[in-house]
Amino acid sequence: MTEDRQRIDKWLFFARVVKSRTLAAKLAQNGRIRVNGDKIDQASHQVRLGDTLTITLDRTVRILKISAPGIRRGPAEEARTLYEDLTPVVEKSADSLPTALAPIREPGTGRPTKRERRKMDVWREGSGD
Repeated sequence: MTEDRQRIDKWLFFARVVKSRTLAAKLAQNGRIRVNGDKIDQASHQVRLGDTLTITLDRTVRILKISAPGIRRGPAEEARTLYEDLTPVVEKSADSLPTALAPIREPGTGRPTKRERRKMDVWREGSGD
């Protein structure tokens, strides 16, 4: 193995993309990583300088270009030197709607809320038989 090639799971761990090498291996095995546009399914896939990685994480997609092989898992500043981040910046606009709206229910329909139950005289008086 030459020095300019490295396993994808080791590189992702050294670049601090994931917290552990096991998680990096699972990402690769689940097909959530593309190297130069080709989907990979092995953690032992060799990457080299100049390769472009497209990584699908939980809520984001990151596009990274490898600029150096990893030697160790160092501090974050050192890890940022291993790649060039090509992920497009998505700006949130002020007029965009929230992703989830609170449910709207007309008062008196359905099951009463805790506040509505407190307002009811039946619950305040109690049943002191």
